[in-house]
Amino acid sequence: MNDKNLNDYNDNEISELFYQSVDAIVIADSPSDTYRTIVSRGIFKSILKDEGVYHDLIVKLWFHVSDTNMEVIEDYQAFAYNTGIFKGKYSRRLKINADGDDQPHIVQMTVYPFGEEKRYLFVLDELNDYESLEESLTTKKINTIQNSYLFSMYIDLVQDTTSSINITEISEDSVNASIKYSEWRMMIVNMFGPEDQEQFLRRTDPEYLKRNFTPGRTSSYDCMMRNLEGKFIWVKLIFSRAQTNNDDDYRFVFMVQDIHENSMEILSALKKYEEMAITDPLTGVFNHGEIETQLHNALSVCHKNGEPVSVMMLDLDMFKKINDNFGHSAGDTTLKHFAKIMKDLAVEQKAFVGRWGGEEFVIVCYGKDADSALKFAEVLRKSVESYEFPEIGHITCSIGVTQLKTSDEFQEVFDRIDKAMYSSKHNGRNMVTVL
Repeated sequence: MNDKNLNDYNDNEISELFYQSVDAIVIADSPSDTYRTIVSRGIFKSILKDEGVYHDLIVKLWFHVSDTNMEVIEDYQAFAYNTGIFKGKYSRRLKINADGDDQPHIVQMTVYPFGEEKRYLFVLDELNDYESLEESLTTKKINTIQNSYLFSMYIDLVQDTTSSINITEISEDSVNASIKYSEWRMMIVNMFGPEDQEQFLRRTDPEYLKRNFTPGRTSSYDCMMRNLEGKFIWVKLIFSRAQTNNDDDYRFVFMVQDIHENSMEILSALKKYEEMAITDPLTGVFNHGEIETQLHNALSVCHKNGEPVSVMMLDLDMFKKINDNFGHSAGDTTLKHFAKIMKDLAVEQKAFVGRWGGEEFVIVCYGKDADSALKFAEVLRKSVESYEFPEIGHITCSIGVTQLKTSDEFQEVFDRIDKAMYSSKHNGRNMVTVL
């Protein structure tokens, strides 16, 4: 047959050539959601079933995370129902991973509608190594800043339509889907956490967009959204109204930008500065302002539900002599070690430690009545007494304890622990007093 003149080939021979040349042929019926494989060679033997569900075929072909065989989560797979509807001939290149393969295969897919409505003939061919390499290099060239945009589409509010849908993590190409904008909003809302869903629906409401966007205006906001793998990441949602001279033309571009890495860096920096703002730089425990806030919070808890909360004030005994005899550097080192003893013991006690000033410290103890707080204070006192402090050796502390009352105000609490602590000082030091 290969030696024949081109003019001598008949229709049947051409059909046979085509049949022998392609890697896979599939016929599909969208209304019944079924497909049947006519031909499968090479990688398609492991990808295509003899018969199957049409929706599953669409998901397998291109609703997976790019360059992997990992299927996207079900909320994104909802697009597959619309993606499998073709109004005319359609062609695109796909990246498909066969089981056990490390690298994706580049596949050329062409779809031909035939016969009754929504019946299709799929022709699939794997490109050879050179074509695959060329495709990969071309893709790398165009994968620039656009890759930070996970999702984009064009919207016409008047017609209630969407078009040019692009899900970058699935493919660089637009998804062949026809989805009403009103339907899309309800499909995509499940990708947001419960706390962000109300805001998404409000800001994507057609009337909101018409009311708040003049032609050419762009607006955005940040929120958490699930990616194709189902993990929540930080994204920026961007709406931009098309610049036209017709005030009744409500066409928009919508984009979802991946800002997770940058947002996490910002949040980390904010956390760092927040910690600096509430932490005593010498000892690493809460500073005066934060431990005072914690005490106010404890009062609020006590007032609202009567939960037992106790507070203690601790002061190192004879601390002035340490500075006088060993120097302020030794005094600072002593305060650091004193704070570490309190922090280490407070971790398991649901307690918060803060430096009130100088060598005085305050601990707020949630869930502890006066008796429980007394036991904890004794553990602290004995731990300090037995500790070998660098340079100075042994030192003791005096502690005052009080349980909050539902009628207490801040000043009343502070006066009691201050009085209790000084009672311990005046009665011999290295002891605990409860008031």
